[in-house]
Amino acid sequence: MRSCGVRAEEGRKGGMKPEELKALSDPAKVSLALQALWHDARGDWERAHEVCQQAKNRDGDWVHAYLHRKEGDTGNAGYWYARAGRTMPATGVPLEAEWADIVGALD
Repeated sequence: MRSCGVRAEEGRKGGMKPEELKALSDPAKVSLALQALWHDARGDWERAHEVCQQAKNRDGDWVHAYLHRKEGDTGNAGYWYARAGRTMPATGVPLEAEWADIVGALD
């Protein structure tokens, strides 16, 4: 899988591996942003969307942006990337690569 170049902000640990998040049977012990990505990995976009909004922080906004990009709503995605202090990945960056990079960057 090609990396989309998303990296943790300076001073953040991050480091959960995508396969670790996917392997969780219950995501309750991880952040809301990671919980949203867990739901997304299971094909539940609606639940992922609900959970990322509950985070009410930049990490949740970043996942929110990713979900709208996945949905194909680039206008809405752009708004949420800006709120998250992020840049929307270039056209052609696979969603799977962005998902994995976000997981690795979040605590």
